[in-house]
Amino acid sequence: MPDCREMYFHLLRETEKAIDLLIEAQRECELKYIESEDENSEEP
Repeated sequence: MPDCREMYFHLLRETEKAIDLLIEAQRECELKYIESEDENSEEP
């Protein structure tokens, strides 16, 4: 019989990794967007 507790914790850890990866990607995209807005606002 599989160890359900270990399976649960494995799934939990991997889910947290996925969420962290998505958050980091979102932050990078937001930073790129903000930087592009700053570049556009500097033009006369």
